[in-house]
Amino acid sequence: MKTDLLRVEKTYLAHLLEAIQRCVYFLDAATQKIVWPLQGESLQAHKKDIALFDALSVLNERFAKLQDTLATALRHALLLLGEQHDSFLKVLAYYQKHEVIDSIEDWQLLRTTRNLAAHDYEIDYADIAEHFNNLHDLLGTLYLTSQRFVDHCQSTLGIVPHSADFSEEFFKAVAQGATSHQLGDHDE
Repeated sequence: MKTDLLRVEKTYLAHLLEAIQRCVYFLDAATQKIVWPLQGESLQAHKKDIALFDALSVLNERFAKLQDTLATALRHALLLLGEQHDSFLKVLAYYQKHEVIDSIEDWQLLRTTRNLAAHDYEIDYADIAEHFNNLHDLLGTLYLTSQRFVDHCQSTLGIVPHSADFSEEFFKAVAQGATSHQLGDHDE
């Protein structure tokens, strides 16, 4: 019975790892549909451009989905590692110590930006552009954290993504994102 429960929990984490790779793949695809950096004047001039604002909406949604999925997986892996996970700050402290995240503050910035993406209904086009440019700039950190976490699960738990369906694209997106986004560069 306990063996079955452990197998179920490990399988769940493997599915979460695959979901993280899938989220990175689709988030990266969403960023490719937008010309960076965004400018408030351009957004205002195209305020009725359904395709543009649909692409921005998808970017918000996929950023939030990746960040949420990663948070769930971080906590679940700690359960399997037998580490304390009763508060998310303890979860973050563990992953900072093991260099999965650079700092707790970096994670909090990702979370705050994710929350703004989900709950802020800004009408000033310069602020909208700034928000999306900030999301874009944080992608490298989010992608790199995702890869470090996948690597950490493999090295500490021997758990890999359930399937390799998104692995190649995941590693390509992480490599590209870590060099361009993390440095604060914008695609031209």
